[in-house]
Amino acid sequence: MVQEDILKRSIYVYDIPTTLLSTLIPRADTPTNPTEPLDIPSSIAPHDPEATATSCTLCSINSKTVADQRTHVRSDVHRFNLKRKIRSQPAVSEAEFEGMLESLNESISGSDSSSDDDGGLADNAADPLAALLKRQTILAPDDVDAPQSSATKGPGKAPLMWFTSPLLPPSTSLGVYRGLFSNTEQADASYLSALHSKQISAHANEKVPHIFLCMIGGGHFAAMIVSLAPKISKRHTTGADERQPAVIAHKTFHRYTTRRKQGGAQSTNDTAKGVANSAGAQIRRYNEQALAAEIRELLSEWKEYLDTAELLFVRATGTANRRILFGQGAPMRSNDPRVRGFPFTTRRATQSELTRCFVELTRMKISRIDTSALAALDSQSVEAPAIKPTKPAPPKLTKEEEAAILHSTQLTALIRRSKAPAVLSYLTTNSLSPDYTFTPPNIHTPTLLHLAASSNSPPVVLALLTKSHANPTLTTSSQPKPPFELSGDRATRDAFRLARAELGEAVWDWVAAGVPTPLTKAEVASREQREKELESKEEKDRRKKEVERLKLEEAEHRATSRPQAGRGGRNLGASVQMVLGRREEDERGLTQEGRMRLERERRARAAEERIRKLQGQ
Repeated sequence: MVQEDILKRSIYVYDIPTTLLSTLIPRADTPTNPTEPLDIPSSIAPHDPEATATSCTLCSINSKTVADQRTHVRSDVHRFNLKRKIRSQPAVSEAEFEGMLESLNESISGSDSSSDDDGGLADNAADPLAALLKRQTILAPDDVDAPQSSATKGPGKAPLMWFTSPLLPPSTSLGVYRGLFSNTEQADASYLSALHSKQISAHANEKVPHIFLCMIGGGHFAAMIVSLAPKISKRHTTGADERQPAVIAHKTFHRYTTRRKQGGAQSTNDTAKGVANSAGAQIRRYNEQALAAEIRELLSEWKEYLDTAELLFVRATGTANRRILFGQGAPMRSNDPRVRGFPFTTRRATQSELTRCFVELTRMKISRIDTSALAALDSQSVEAPAIKPTKPAPPKLTKEEEAAILHSTQLTALIRRSKAPAVLSYLTTNSLSPDYTFTPPNIHTPTLLHLAASSNSPPVVLALLTKSHANPTLTTSSQPKPPFELSGDRATRDAFRLARAELGEAVWDWVAAGVPTPLTKAEVASREQREKELESKEEKDRRKKEVERLKLEEAEHRATSRPQAGRGGRNLGASVQMVLGRREEDERGLTQEGRMRLERERRARAAEERIRKLQGQ
């Protein structure tokens, strides 16, 4: 019951229950080596305010002239430091480099009695830089006393520190983000004592500390100062205490600085492609300067909060954005040990996003993974060699199967294109049955007649039934329906009825095939003629009614309209407007085909009217 009560609600890092805090211990697999490199925010590049155009930040050398700088870049010490940087090793000074060369010369001169593995150093005596790099590569595993840089890159550290407690359920751990601890606390691995000192109860008689959160990118800026003492409020539904972040100050800015549909800031585009002179570019360039001024002014007003903040969490994407926060004249410095990056993915810079990030940072994470079981699985995977699953070889087809697949492919293509003579010719040439089944089996259309009916191909259906005498009653276990039931239009169904009339009733069981009464070609032609006559009659009646309606409307218009002297143009315009309005009303709700038919009728009526007037003359 105690375990359920502890994990019932989220645990605030700065207000851990006393019973749980007193029993917390680091998890066994959590690294506590004090020599581990400290976290450097990936979103913040180091900035040296004293760096000049003729200085080498890699070797920490300031040249007086550009010529001296070029000479230094071509020197062996600079090349050596570049190689060490690639190997994640710290740079050395010129004096240290000379000392290494002297020890190398002594090693080369006394290498006559060395083993074959070390004899390679003497072969490179002509190139002392290559020999020195090779010697350091050989001695690297045993050189444990060599100084290590704080920026040495390795496999990386997990962003979370995990703790366990006997009060927690088995295989359950609580995680705290490493970024909440200072560099000194991380170097000393004093995480438990740091957690005790961070509790709000430890600051009962002092001012509660606060942290600063800031995001900038894409023209969006959001900053927030949050007190580590949460704001307690009552929940409306249950009346229980609810903790919310106590925001001391917050501010958001947004300016149009990014190029729409192309991405990137205007300053970045100017640097890469040259200064653009368009109106949009000038607006974006001005907005970048205005945004930088607004941010600098805000941070200057918050300087007291920044100086007293316990931690500074910053996300700044792009060189221009980092220059706003950490450049010359900025209230913050990139080498400030309090500066942190967000150890998780963030979204657009808004106040709600900063609130979410604060909650994510200050709430302990719960893990229910059994680390011992995972370690056992890892050891088993390392010991057991990885065996790639062998793909089963495709079955080898016989000549008959290959021929059947070829016939199925050719016949399917001919039937889908309604090539009835070609289908009959192919069946005769290859001596195939009209009831040929496809290979591989086709579940929906297993036979030629099924496929022809499903594809709505009346010529192929009629040819297969009357010329090749295909079986219309044939069904399979996968397709229990006869071919007629797969027909999708009347023409295909008529093809089955025509075949029944031509072949007769004794050839097939047409009732079992589902084919209706027989139908002759004369009956089909007579039916089509009746349909045409009926359609023509309906069209004539409709046109007659339309003409009568137009005559009535014209008579009503003549009766209501009286011509006025000197205002004929206005009456003509009103008539034209009325006619156009009537046309729009007639065309409302019609399809494109109906509108074309109506336009043809109007033209026909106009032509009849002109002929009538000519005959009257």
